[in-house]
Amino acid sequence: MSPVLVSIVLAATDVATDPATPNPDDVTPGIIGFIATFFIAIVTVGLIVDMVRRVRRVNYRAQVREELEAELAEHPAGSPSAPDAPGAPSAGGNAPK
Repeated sequence: MSPVLVSIVLAATDVATDPATPNPDDVTPGIIGFIATFFIAIVTVGLIVDMVRRVRRVNYRAQVREELEAELAEHPAGSPSAPDAPGAPSAGGNAPK
């Protein structure tokens, strides 16, 4: 065995046999550790769901924008069959009474 490997093994065994080192079976995170881990997991899942929702919304808006631009490109502004401008009231009776 190499001297480096021997020194690593000896250093590891020295820590394990040190009387100040607590028994690994007695040292546990307990209920507080479980609650903290559970809380972090719930927050992570919530953030992922929120991020997916936001990405879908952005993709949907981009898709609608592309469809509107394609529709406007098909019908030039001067042609009689051009659709109304986005956001403008149509002549179909949507005006407030």
